[in-house]
Amino acid sequence: MAADQSHPAYADGERAAVYRAIRERRDMRHFAGGQVAPDVLARLLAAAHHAPSVGFMQPWRFIRVSDDAVLRQRLQACVETERQRTAQALGERQAAFLQLKVEGLRDAAELLVVALADGRDAHVFGRRTLPQMDLASVACAIQNLWLAARAEGLGMGWVSMFDPADVGALLGLPAGAEAVALLSLGPVHDFYEEPMLERERWARRAPLASVVFEGAWGHPAGWLAGEGEGEGAGETTDA
Repeated sequence: MAADQSHPAYADGERAAVYRAIRERRDMRHFAGGQVAPDVLARLLAAAHHAPSVGFMQPWRFIRVSDDAVLRQRLQACVETERQRTAQALGERQAAFLQLKVEGLRDAAELLVVALADGRDAHVFGRRTLPQMDLASVACAIQNLWLAARAEGLGMGWVSMFDPADVGALLGLPAGAEAVALLSLGPVHDFYEEPMLERERWARRAPLASVVFEGAWGHPAGWLAGEGEGEGAGETTDA
């Protein structure tokens, strides 16, 4: 039987562009200032808003922090407080961790705070046994924005190193809402050739075959050995 061609695969160049954006996405920490045109920012947020969400609950909310230098400074202070606490918790890796650049909040053209919406507990479709699917849905929205930003030639960094209550108080989040990400967005001088934490030898990417099982946990997928390395998504958030 002939394959259904009513919804054909993308053309070779289009398909390659999708995989290129996935492969070249980076969690950026170094920004070049500049601006993000309003129409580009609108496209990026529309891409985020088209993300899949469990039960179509759309739990994401975006707060733009543009020209408020004082607010940016206060948000950066929240990150610095948690950076120091994280360093202490890392024990023998404390010194190495403190050498890492973990944010570019004041250097980026745009700063977006992403929060889980209040009232989301009313959504039980897909969340009755897995309530964390609201966060999974928000992560999909952030990834959409990340890939679209790379396609637009813009860098983005996801910072999760902060106390949500502190950030919520700064931004007036209602009860039940929760900040989950600070996104730095804007022009960069260069994209990292490899994930920053890999470049700094903090961690290495696991082989694909080590995270894919066949039939049951721990059963290797023999057909996958050596396949797909370097072709999947970029590094996860540094959190």
